[in-house]
Amino acid sequence: MQRIPLRNVQGRLLASVAALLLAACGGGGGGGSAPPADLAAAGQEIFRYDTFGDEARWTDTLRMHEVIEQGVSPATALAVGLKVDAEAIPPDLAAAIRAGNVDMNSPATTVALIKLDAVVGLKGEVENVNGVDRLRRVGITCALCHSTVDDSFAQGIGKRLDGWANRDLDPGAIIALSPAIDAGRKAIYRSWGKGRYDPRFNVDGISKPVVIPPAYGLAGIHKVTYTGDGDSPAYWNRYVAVVQMGGQGSFSDPRLPLSVTNGTQDLVSPKLPALEAYQLSLPPPPAPAGSFDAAAAARGKLLFAGTAQCATCHGGALFTDANSRLHPPADSMAEPENPSYASRSATKMYRTTPLRGAWQHAPYFHDGSAATLDAVAERYNQRLGLGLSAQDVADLAQYLKSL
Repeated sequence: MQRIPLRNVQGRLLASVAALLLAACGGGGGGGSAPPADLAAAGQEIFRYDTFGDEARWTDTLRMHEVIEQGVSPATALAVGLKVDAEAIPPDLAAAIRAGNVDMNSPATTVALIKLDAVVGLKGEVENVNGVDRLRRVGITCALCHSTVDDSFAQGIGKRLDGWANRDLDPGAIIALSPAIDAGRKAIYRSWGKGRYDPRFNVDGISKPVVIPPAYGLAGIHKVTYTGDGDSPAYWNRYVAVVQMGGQGSFSDPRLPLSVTNGTQDLVSPKLPALEAYQLSLPPPPAPAGSFDAAAAARGKLLFAGTAQCATCHGGALFTDANSRLHPPADSMAEPENPSYASRSATKMYRTTPLRGAWQHAPYFHDGSAATLDAVAERYNQRLGLGLSAQDVADLAQYLKSL
């Protein structure tokens, strides 16, 4: 897709999708069929580069611009799971990196990459002062957690894979670098680990992180979060943009109960239709060739629809019953847990997770307690008393890997 300057996005949307903008103010209109290409293109720009004005949190409050400028080298950034977009790096700089002529242990190199919009999920304002680039402001975007790269240039550096959960990212360790956070909260953030984030911690003060979910394969699915709190991606986009990222706008849900307003401008609502459109355009990635045993997967497909009872909830083309019902906590293979993640949500229930692309986003269940799809199949076998043999479990896992 051609990159559209951010300054053009809002005007373009207002001119062409006024009806969708009205729907967005209420939280969105629900997952559906393929969105218009121009709307999805604008959404890609928002997904990758728009901070919704959250620099107010990440710069003014958390002072992360100081942290990055003073102590975050590319080597450090890659170690905590940040990714670099190789296509944003000019050829001469790429050649210098390959030749070992760029200091990957210098924070100045990180600032240079931010200036190029090459650090996935970070957006910075860089000013040249007396010949030195200074990072004045920094914010985060949706891509920080919900994009990765294909490692085609080097480990952690490659072409963007939007919608793929960044399970290498350690959000807690990054937040804990802030000098504005006290020691007690730093310890909590550091305890979360890679690929995990608690989107309720700054609301209820309870620490129980969940694995970062993918943002692909959402078309046609109305309940897109672990607990199915909203009826479309726009609900969760608004929640995350305002409550988690610190974007300028409002979020309210009396079921939580929660009402948050940041700033005096709404930099979130006008962008929700395009952002949702882009997310709905992202298909689940097909299983790589040779990554599963086709004969075993064929046997597993029969088990999935029959003895293993998987299709009872993971039915239909979408492999989920989320559009028709949610499930009580007792139905979750991660429960009972203390505290229950569902108990902290608006619905107090769980949705059935879609299975397309499941091969890509291990570990599994909302708490990440199953490391492999074999472990997932075995847990269902044990908890539900299915009586599957070891071969049945292996075959079922191969089918899940094929989806």
